[in-house]
Amino acid sequence: MQVLPGLFCAYVLALNGYKPIVLEQGKSVEERVKDVEEFINNRKLNPNSNIQFGEGGAGTFSDGKLTTNINSDYNRAVLNVFYKFGAPKEILYLAKPHIGTDNLRKCIVNLRKEIINLGGEVFFNSKVIDFKFDNFNDGSRKIESVLIENGRCITTDNVVLAIGHSARDLFETLYKNDITIEPKPFSVGVRIEHTQEFINKAQYGTKTKLTLPPAEYKLVYHEENSRRSLYTFCMCPGGFVMASSSEDGTIVTNGMSYFERSGENANSALLVSVFPEDYMKDDNPLSGVYFQKTIEEKAFKIAGSNFNAPSQKLGNYILSDDKYRSYYDNYSHSTSSVNPTYKPDVTYCDLNQVFPDFVNKTLKDGIVYFDTKIKGFANPNCILTGPETRSSSPVTIVRDDKMNSNVVGLHPCGEGAGYAGGIMTSAIDGIRVAKSIIEM
Repeated sequence: MQVLPGLFCAYVLALNGYKPIVLEQGKSVEERVKDVEEFINNRKLNPNSNIQFGEGGAGTFSDGKLTTNINSDYNRAVLNVFYKFGAPKEILYLAKPHIGTDNLRKCIVNLRKEIINLGGEVFFNSKVIDFKFDNFNDGSRKIESVLIENGRCITTDNVVLAIGHSARDLFETLYKNDITIEPKPFSVGVRIEHTQEFINKAQYGTKTKLTLPPAEYKLVYHEENSRRSLYTFCMCPGGFVMASSSEDGTIVTNGMSYFERSGENANSALLVSVFPEDYMKDDNPLSGVYFQKTIEEKAFKIAGSNFNAPSQKLGNYILSDDKYRSYYDNYSHSTSSVNPTYKPDVTYCDLNQVFPDFVNKTLKDGIVYFDTKIKGFANPNCILTGPETRSSSPVTIVRDDKMNSNVVGLHPCGEGAGYAGGIMTSAIDGIRVAKSIIEM
């Protein structure tokens, strides 16, 4: 049996005697870092090797948080694997472990090497473009082979679709092949930046003499008489807002920090929940993908069509709506300036033009509410940069209790397939899919 999985899935299969084949449309971590630097320094985007695509997926360029809200028997196992392959020992005992993008890259390289040592294979620059199936008399289908962009065809009994939330071409291919896909809720919004010094004082106070780590926060606002919310996500103490586009003509942002979290600013996504009824115009389950892309294309154009990101001082964004003027008339919190960290650069413009009205409304209401929880959070001189549209997948690739899609042997897995929401849950889902294949 040949198996085509993601890294954690491949590792578990290799430990159990299988010879997994990992197909990565992008480059190795080492080469991928160079492509990301080329993009942020010279605005040259490689659509197959960027912050979204390449070895380790989108999580490689993140804060490297190893926290999860799910209670799984595999939580400890995942932490142990990261420690084994280079993460600091403290992740085994801290309540909120993180390893930073610098340590995460090392772990991914070492994990890949171990998969190969155990008999697996890893192929880079190997974008999957189509599938072939065996058709049975009862109308059911089974996976037969995978086609790669370079012309290679791999015959296989099992394919693990650990494809990530930005694999739009592959979503289209799956839909074309009648793989059952359903639209799902997701979120869109902006990155907000404060100085880390402000967040430290707000969370720790000013009198402590202790040496404390860079402070974090986690906030949520629930809209009255609605199920819509605004929440903070992937908060990066001492971090940076990253250029995360994977397609020409689009702007996407994300947050990243190194293990030391020593940057001048703190940043976090501010995300508004989006539901299928907000974007479904027909029965196409990929309508959420098109909704995301429309926002990303607007951002690209309004910021100058040169990969600058649209950015705006929070006060200018909120005060464009008269509803909030009375709040700022009495605003007495610190109004110190914040410098944006996004590279290659930002263009100051009106973010109201990037998002639908319902997103702007919830963002503004929620930010003002957050200011009641952290005094100064709505500092009119802090920075909003956007859009953040790739926090989760806009689809679910449906699978049964044996981890099969409606094609036997085709196993949706992880964040892109709609079954995870971060590094830990993605790794755990990879383990679960590997276990299902082993028990077949």
